Amino acid sequence: MSNLTVIKEFLLLGFGSLHGLRFFLFGLFLGIYVVTLLGNILILSVFSSDRSLQIPMYFFLSNFSFLEICYTTSIAPKMLQTLLSSPGTISFAGCVAQFYFFGSMAVVECFLLAAMSYDRYLAICSPLRYPALMSTRTCILLTGGSWLGGFLTPVVTVTMTFQLPFCAASEIDHFFCDLAPVLKLACSDSERVEKTTFLMASFVTMVPFLLTVASYIRVVATVLKIPSAAGKQRAFSTCSSHLIVVTLYYGTLGTVYAIPTVTQAAALHKIFSLLYTVVTPMINPIVYSLRNKDVKMAVRRLLSQCTYARKS
Repeated sequence: MSNLTVIKEFLLLGFGSLHGLRFFLFGLFLGIYVVTLLGNILILSVFSSDRSLQIPMYFFLSNFSFLEICYTTSIAPKMLQTLLSSPGTISFAGCVAQFYFFGSMAVVECFLLAAMSYDRYLAICSPLRYPALMSTRTCILLTGGSWLGGFLTPVVTVTMTFQLPFCAASEIDHFFCDLAPVLKLACSDSERVEKTTFLMASFVTMVPFLLTVASYIRVVATVLKIPSAAGKQRAFSTCSSHLIVVTLYYGTLGTVYAIPTVTQAAALHKIFSLLYTVVTPMINPIVYSLRNKDVKMAVRRLLSQCTYARKS
């Protein structure tokens, strides 16, 4: 019990082994963060200003872009500060807040991706009933439920984790307050927290994932029945971007959390964590804009309007 202490702040070790590259990494991650913000803000601006894009699919995409801004902002600023100070400090309350908001955004993303896949399922498999089934009320309920579920789900895990007694050592071998490195600092048995977190995480990730897979199985089966090649290509083009984003997110998330921490090197764990916390939010708006003709045309119209406004 002599090693127990009241922790007021934690040390984030970040990328301590790459101290010589910290200015390069700072510039790289700052650039990625800025591109992420600008890309998602551009998509939000396009969706809100272009009436032709004010349909359910783009309503979900606008929510998704806003989510990506919140998601990466919960991690990137503190990570950039840690790179410069190396190691960086984060208060106990700040660690709790980061842990909670990061977990919330991750859950919201799972739910939103499932809602977006359901939207594509209705659009392709039930096109005649789509306007009635995917009404404004349904869109609001799906997105509102995703956000509410995301904010409620991590409460139990966060409460259980930060009620544990922590030892004098306060060094978190990561660039943000993630579950595994925080639990390593606990002086008591954290098995109950780990089991509870595993059960909750399994539910909030696997259920939306299975619903997404089921939706796309039906979508693929329906598209394959379309007789013309042009019709098949048009149908696939409406959901290919979403399918890429789903693959990126669940692929990187599964790599980090499905493989036991004890079998992962700390550096490898950080690299995979970077993919879904920093890199993927930057790629998503690029995928949705470059693979969608309507979005590209809307972006051109918005940019031309901005250029005209400046000249006048």
